[in-house]
Amino acid sequence: MRLSGNLHSVSLKLKQTKKLAIIICWLVTSLLCANAQQSGKASYYSKRATGAKTSSGIRLHHDSLVCAHRTYPFGTKLLVRNLTNDKEVIVTVVDRGPYRKGRIIDLTYAAAEQLGMISKGVVAVEVTEYHPDKGIPYALDPERLPEIDLEEHEVSAVDEDYNAVWTKNKREKVEDKLALNTIEKSKEENTIIKPRTGGKTKAKTKTATKNSKTKKKRK
Repeated sequence: MRLSGNLHSVSLKLKQTKKLAIIICWLVTSLLCANAQQSGKASYYSKRATGAKTSSGIRLHHDSLVCAHRTYPFGTKLLVRNLTNDKEVIVTVVDRGPYRKGRIIDLTYAAAEQLGMISKGVVAVEVTEYHPDKGIPYALDPERLPEIDLEEHEVSAVDEDYNAVWTKNKREKVEDKLALNTIEKSKEENTIIKPRTGGKTKAKTKTATKNSKTKKKRK
Protein backbone atom coordinates (compact mmCIF):
# COMPACT_ATOMS: atom_id res chain seq x y z
CA MET A 1 0.00 0.00 0.00
CA ARG A 2 2.80 2.36 0.87
CA LEU A 3 4.59 1.66 -2.42
CA SER A 4 1.43 2.26 -4.42
CA GLY A 5 0.84 5.55 -2.56
CA ASN A 6 4.40 6.69 -3.23
CA LEU A 7 4.10 5.82 -6.90
CA HIS A 8 0.84 7.72 -7.16
CA SER A 9 2.40 10.86 -5.58
CA VAL A 10 5.41 10.60 -7.89
CA SER A 11 3.14 10.33 -10.96
CA LEU A 12 1.19 13.40 -9.82
CA LYS A 13 4.40 15.38 -9.42
CA LEU A 14 5.56 14.32 -12.89
CA LYS A 15 2.26 15.43 -14.40
CA GLN A 16 2.55 18.80 -12.65
CA THR A 17 6.12 19.28 -13.87
CA LYS A 18 5.03 18.40 -17.42
CA LYS A 19 2.25 20.99 -17.27
CA LEU A 20 4.67 23.63 -16.00
CA ALA A 21 7.16 22.77 -18.76
CA ILE A 22 4.41 23.03 -21.41
CA ILE A 23 3.29 26.42 -20.05
CA ILE A 24 6.88 27.72 -19.99
CA CYS A 25 7.49 26.53 -23.55
CA TRP A 26 4.27 28.16 -24.71
CA LEU A 27 5.23 31.46 -23.07
CA VAL A 28 8.71 31.39 -24.60
CA THR A 29 7.38 30.60 -28.07
CA SER A 30 4.71 33.30 -27.80
CA LEU A 31 7.33 35.88 -26.80
CA LEU A 32 9.61 34.84 -29.64
CA CYS A 33 6.77 34.93 -32.14
CA ALA A 34 5.71 38.34 -30.92
CA ASN A 35 9.05 39.83 -31.94
CA ALA A 36 9.73 37.61 -34.98
CA GLN A 37 8.66 37.97 -38.57
CA GLN A 38 6.14 35.39 -39.73
CA SER A 39 5.30 34.26 -43.20
CA GLY A 40 2.44 32.01 -44.19
CA LYS A 41 -1.07 32.07 -45.58
CA ALA A 42 -3.81 34.55 -44.73
CA SER A 43 -7.55 34.14 -45.06
CA TYR A 44 -10.42 36.52 -44.29
CA TYR A 45 -13.81 36.52 -42.58
CA SER A 46 -16.90 36.68 -44.73
CA LYS A 47 -19.36 39.55 -44.37
CA ARG A 48 -21.74 37.15 -42.64
CA ALA A 49 -19.42 37.14 -39.62
CA THR A 50 -20.38 40.76 -38.85
CA GLY A 51 -21.71 40.98 -35.29
CA ALA A 52 -19.98 37.80 -34.09
CA LYS A 53 -18.29 38.01 -30.69
CA THR A 54 -14.51 37.60 -30.81
CA SER A 55 -12.23 36.06 -28.16
CA SER A 56 -11.45 39.52 -26.77
CA GLY A 57 -15.16 40.30 -26.37
CA ILE A 58 -15.31 42.83 -29.22
CA ARG A 59 -18.04 42.47 -31.82
CA LEU A 60 -16.66 41.84 -35.30
CA HIS A 61 -17.50 44.14 -38.21
CA HIS A 62 -16.46 43.61 -41.80
CA ASP A 63 -15.46 47.29 -42.23
CA SER A 64 -13.05 47.33 -39.27
CA LEU A 65 -9.33 46.67 -39.70
CA VAL A 66 -8.89 43.84 -37.19
CA CYS A 67 -7.58 40.29 -37.32
CA ALA A 68 -7.23 36.96 -35.55
CA HIS A 69 -3.83 35.61 -34.50
CA ARG A 70 -2.85 32.69 -32.33
CA THR A 71 -0.03 34.19 -30.20
CA TYR A 72 0.01 38.00 -30.32
CA PRO A 73 -1.72 39.71 -27.37
CA PHE A 74 -5.03 41.47 -27.92
CA GLY A 75 -4.59 45.06 -29.02
CA THR A 76 -1.28 44.44 -30.80
CA LYS A 77 -0.98 46.17 -34.17
CA LEU A 78 0.36 44.02 -37.02
CA LEU A 79 1.68 45.00 -40.42
CA VAL A 80 0.49 42.49 -43.02
CA ARG A 81 2.11 42.51 -46.47
CA ASN A 82 0.78 40.61 -49.46
CA LEU A 83 3.77 38.85 -51.02
CA THR A 84 2.18 38.67 -54.47
CA ASN A 85 1.49 42.39 -55.00
CA ASP A 86 3.40 44.06 -52.07
CA LYS A 87 0.24 45.73 -50.73
CA GLU A 88 0.16 46.40 -46.99
CA VAL A 89 -2.41 46.92 -44.26
CA ILE A 90 -2.20 47.56 -40.50
CA VAL A 91 -4.62 45.56 -38.36
CA THR A 92 -5.30 45.06 -34.64
CA VAL A 93 -5.46 41.64 -32.97
CA VAL A 94 -8.91 41.04 -31.42
CA ASP A 95 -9.47 37.29 -31.97
CA ARG A 96 -7.72 33.92 -31.82
CA GLY A 97 -7.06 31.76 -34.85
CA PRO A 98 -6.84 30.56 -37.56
CA TYR A 99 -6.48 26.90 -36.67
CA ARG A 100 -6.08 25.45 -40.14
CA LYS A 101 -2.66 24.15 -41.14
CA GLY A 102 -0.45 26.69 -42.91
CA ARG A 103 -2.59 29.74 -42.07
CA ILE A 104 -1.19 32.33 -39.67
CA ILE A 105 -3.77 35.13 -39.71
CA ASP A 106 -7.47 35.80 -40.38
CA LEU A 107 -8.40 39.25 -41.66
CA THR A 108 -11.63 41.18 -41.97
CA TYR A 109 -13.22 41.85 -45.34
CA ALA A 110 -11.97 45.47 -45.36
CA ALA A 111 -8.38 44.43 -44.61
CA ALA A 112 -8.50 41.71 -47.27
CA GLU A 113 -9.84 44.25 -49.76
CA GLN A 114 -6.88 46.56 -49.09
CA LEU A 115 -4.50 43.65 -49.68
CA GLY A 116 -6.25 42.77 -52.94
CA MET A 117 -7.01 39.17 -51.94
CA ILE A 118 -10.81 39.08 -52.24
CA SER A 119 -10.82 37.13 -55.49
CA LYS A 120 -8.17 34.64 -54.36
CA GLY A 121 -9.43 34.01 -50.83
CA VAL A 122 -6.09 32.79 -49.46
CA VAL A 123 -2.74 34.44 -50.19
CA ALA A 124 0.83 34.27 -48.93
CA VAL A 125 1.59 37.10 -46.53
CA GLU A 126 4.30 38.38 -44.24
CA VAL A 127 3.31 39.49 -40.71
CA THR A 128 5.37 41.75 -38.45
CA GLU A 129 4.54 43.71 -35.32
CA TYR A 130 3.91 47.35 -36.14
CA HIS A 131 5.76 50.00 -34.09
CA PRO A 132 4.89 53.53 -35.20
CA ASP A 133 7.84 55.90 -35.23
CA LYS A 134 6.72 58.59 -32.76
CA GLY A 135 9.89 60.64 -33.11
CA ILE A 136 10.55 63.80 -31.13
CA PRO A 137 7.39 65.66 -30.06
CA TYR A 138 7.14 69.22 -31.39
CA ALA A 139 10.39 68.84 -33.32
CA LEU A 140 11.02 71.65 -35.81
CA ASP A 141 11.92 70.99 -39.40
CA PRO A 142 15.67 71.70 -39.76
CA GLU A 143 15.09 73.13 -43.25
CA ARG A 144 12.80 75.83 -41.83
CA LEU A 145 15.10 76.85 -39.00
CA PRO A 146 16.79 80.26 -39.53
CA GLU A 147 20.54 80.24 -39.99
CA ILE A 148 22.39 82.51 -37.56
CA ASP A 149 26.08 83.13 -38.27
CA LEU A 150 27.76 84.94 -35.39
CA GLU A 151 31.38 85.50 -36.25
CA GLU A 152 34.04 86.22 -33.66
CA HIS A 153 34.49 89.89 -34.56
CA GLU A 154 30.73 90.49 -34.34
CA VAL A 155 30.58 88.89 -30.90
CA SER A 156 33.60 90.90 -29.72
CA ALA A 157 32.06 94.10 -31.07
CA VAL A 158 28.86 93.38 -29.17
CA ASP A 159 30.87 92.76 -25.99
CA GLU A 160 32.81 96.00 -26.46
CA ASP A 161 29.61 97.99 -26.97
CA TYR A 162 28.10 96.50 -23.86
CA ASN A 163 31.22 97.27 -21.82
CA ALA A 164 31.32 100.86 -23.12
CA VAL A 165 27.68 101.43 -22.19
CA TRP A 166 28.23 99.91 -18.76
CA THR A 167 31.28 102.08 -18.02
CA LYS A 168 29.48 105.19 -19.28
CA ASN A 169 26.51 104.55 -17.01
CA LYS A 170 28.81 103.90 -14.07
CA ARG A 171 30.75 107.12 -14.74
CA GLU A 172 27.54 109.13 -14.95
CA LYS A 173 26.36 107.70 -11.66
CA VAL A 174 29.66 108.63 -9.97
CA GLU A 175 29.53 112.16 -11.41
CA ASP A 176 25.95 112.59 -10.20
CA LYS A 177 26.98 111.51 -6.70
CA LEU A 178 29.89 113.97 -6.67
CA ALA A 179 27.65 116.81 -7.86
CA LEU A 180 25.13 116.09 -5.13
CA ASN A 181 27.87 116.02 -2.51
CA THR A 182 29.25 119.39 -3.64
CA ILE A 183 25.78 120.95 -3.62
CA GLU A 184 25.14 119.69 -0.10
CA LYS A 185 28.52 121.00 1.12
CA SER A 186 27.91 124.43 -0.42
CA LYS A 187 24.51 124.61 1.22
CA GLU A 188 26.02 123.77 4.62
CA GLU A 189 28.76 126.44 4.19
CA ASN A 190 26.26 129.15 3.22
CA THR A 191 24.10 128.47 6.24
CA ILE A 192 27.15 128.74 8.58
CA ILE A 193 28.95 131.76 6.96
CA LYS A 194 26.04 134.19 6.56
CA PRO A 195 25.39 134.98 10.28
CA ARG A 196 29.12 135.46 10.90
CA THR A 197 29.44 137.99 8.08
CA GLY A 198 26.36 139.76 9.34
CA GLY A 199 27.76 139.96 12.88
CA LYS A 200 31.10 141.35 11.65
CA THR A 201 29.43 144.11 9.61
CA LYS A 202 27.29 145.09 12.58
CA ALA A 203 30.36 145.24 14.81
CA LYS A 204 32.16 147.39 12.25
CA THR A 205 29.23 149.84 12.00
CA LYS A 206 29.08 150.12 15.82
CA THR A 207 32.78 150.94 16.10
CA ALA A 208 32.47 153.49 13.28
CA THR A 209 29.61 155.30 15.04
CA LYS A 210 31.55 155.37 18.35
CA ASN A 211 34.60 156.88 16.67
CA SER A 212 32.50 159.60 15.01
CA LYS A 213 30.91 160.52 18.34
CA THR A 214 34.28 160.82 20.10
CA LYS A 215 35.59 163.05 17.32
CA LYS A 216 32.63 165.39 17.64
CA LYS A 217 33.10 165.72 21.42
CA ARG A 218 36.76 166.63 21.02
CA LYS A 219 35.85 169.37 18.61
